[in-house]
Amino acid sequence: METIVLDIGETLVRDDRHWASWADWLGVPPHTLGALVGAAVAQGRVATDALRILRPDMDVEEAYRARAAAGRGEHLDESDLYQDVRPALGELRAAGVRVVVAGDGTVRAGELLRALDLPADLVVTSDEWGVRKPDPEFFARVAEASGADPEATLYVGDHPADDLFPAAAAGLRTAHLRRGPYGHWWADHPDVVETADFRIDALTELVALVGSGGASSDPAPDPASEETKGVRRGPLRSVR
Repeated sequence: METIVLDIGETLVRDDRHWASWADWLGVPPHTLGALVGAAVAQGRVATDALRILRPDMDVEEAYRARAAAGRGEHLDESDLYQDVRPALGELRAAGVRVVVAGDGTVRAGELLRALDLPADLVVTSDEWGVRKPDPEFFARVAEASGADPEATLYVGDHPADDLFPAAAAGLRTAHLRRGPYGHWWADHPDVVETADFRIDALTELVALVGSGGASSDPAPDPASEETKGVRRGPLRSVR
């Protein structure tokens, strides 16, 4: 791999503060909103559906602007990063890999991320590009920003429908990260197992993939084993 491109939310950045701030804005306990987010994830829905369950008529974008106007907008600092982010990105750059951070986010999120001075060659958000995942145009921009051929570019993310499947459709190599609610809940879904070139538990595992041309050796889960565990996963919506 010549270039590794990383998603933002629940890949580099923990979403704890994000959902806690929404819960505070809506006047509900954080665990209530967290449970609703989990329900949306398990149903293969977008996480922001949890907000609309609480406020059916909510315009999320309008509410975001109202929060910012009230001085309760986005905030991001070092404590929001997963602990493996700086070590992993630093090792990748030391190995001569181009590191790009590109995921869904606002213009403000891009400014906050760049202020953290991550060991990355480029940090950009969807709103700065004017296109959001899983739009194919987003991944066309990723391929352009990579500076390498698609087969030499690895896109890393936790969300199957927003990260893994559209990146693979664009001809990029893919790594599915078991992190965050989407990453854990859908990790063993057959479509994820079939599509991902690699499946990882931490960003520090990426260093070992540099120069690797093979696909993940992780076996597909035994359906009987899943049944024994009592874990039942329904259809993953909008997967292809």
